[in-house]
Amino acid sequence: MNEMNELSNILTDQVNRLLGEQVDKPTQEAAEAGDWPEALWQQVEENGLPRVLVPEDRGGVGGGWVEAQAVLRAAGRYQAPIPLAEAVLAGWLLSQAELDMPDGVVGIAPVRREEVLELRRDGDGWRLSGTATRVPWANRAGHLAVLAQHQGDSYVALVEAGNWSSEADSNIAAEPRNTCRFDNAAVLDAARVELPADALYSAGALARATQIAGALEFLLEESVTYANDRVQFGKAIGKFQAVQQELARLAGEVAAAGAAAESAAHAMDRAATFGDAGFEIAVAKIRASEAASIATSIAHQAHGAIGFTYEHALHFATRRLWSWRAEFGSETYWSERLGRELAGRGADALWPYLAER
Repeated sequence: MNEMNELSNILTDQVNRLLGEQVDKPTQEAAEAGDWPEALWQQVEENGLPRVLVPEDRGGVGGGWVEAQAVLRAAGRYQAPIPLAEAVLAGWLLSQAELDMPDGVVGIAPVRREEVLELRRDGDGWRLSGTATRVPWANRAGHLAVLAQHQGDSYVALVEAGNWSSEADSNIAAEPRNTCRFDNAAVLDAARVELPADALYSAGALARATQIAGALEFLLEESVTYANDRVQFGKAIGKFQAVQQELARLAGEVAAAGAAAESAAHAMDRAATFGDAGFEIAVAKIRASEAASIATSIAHQAHGAIGFTYEHALHFATRRLWSWRAEFGSETYWSERLGRELAGRGADALWPYLAER
C-alpha cells in the first residue's frame, strides 16, 4: 500500500508539472482549430502516462486505478487537448486480455452502451464488424482497442488504423468524436476476457467522473482568483457575502465530486470482479455530473459576462464539463440504473449493502 501511495504521489507531481507547463491557451486554441499538439503528446507518452494501468512486465507503469486517477484528474484540470484518458482506458482494456499496448495514440470503442461490435473467426485470425459512434479521437488514433462480442463472450481486439472508415464529428468542446465503421475489418490480435459487455462503458464513466473532478478544481481556482481580483463598489467582489456563499457552494461541489471519484477508484482496485465496483462507479458519475451542472453555473455567474467570451480561458473547462457529464452515461442513466439495482435487492438487503460500502 505504501508503495502504491508513493507511486500515486510521484505520478501526481509528474503529470501536474508536465501539463501545467505544456498546456496553455494558445495550445488549446490551436487544437480546436485542428492542429494536433504532437510535442505535448510525445512528452506524455515518453513519461509513460498512457500506460499507467499497464503491468510493468508489459512495459507499463504497473499502477492501479488510484494511480490512474492522478493522471485522469490532471487531464481534466488542465483540459489537455489530447486523448490521454482514452489511452489510459485502452491500456487497461488491452491488459485485461494480456495484449501488448502499441506505441502512439490508442483509442477505444465502442463508447455507447447500446452499440455492439462483433468478432468472427477468419482462419487463424479475426474479423470485426459493426458501427461505433461518438468514438473519441479516432481520427488521430493509430490503433483502437475494442471490446467486442463473439458467440456470447467478451473479447478485446486490437485494430490498426486504416481498417475502419471514419466520419468526423465533435462535441461542444471541439474534441473529436467520430463514427467508425468496421466492415469485416482485419484485426491485429484478439483475446477473450472475463468482463461484462458494458465493462468499457463503466470504466469510461469512472474516467469521465475523474476528469470532471479535475476540471471542477480548475473552475474553483479560477473563480476564487477572479472574485479576489475584480473590484466593484470599491472592494473585491469576493468580499461580498452573496459571492462568498456561492463560492462556498462551488467548493462543496468540487469536494463531493472528487471524493466520489476517489471512492470509485479505490473500489476498482479492491474489487474481486469488475462488477463489484459498480455501485461506486455509478455514484461517482452521478455526483460528478450533477456537480458539473451546478459548478459551471456558479463559475459563470462569478465571472459575469467575461466568462462567456472566447478570449477568456473559462470556457475550455465549462464546455468540456458540459460534454463529459453526458458521455458514458448521464446522471439520469446512472441514477436509474443504480435505483433498479438497489430496488432489486429488496428492502431488507438495502441497508446492509449500503453500510458495507
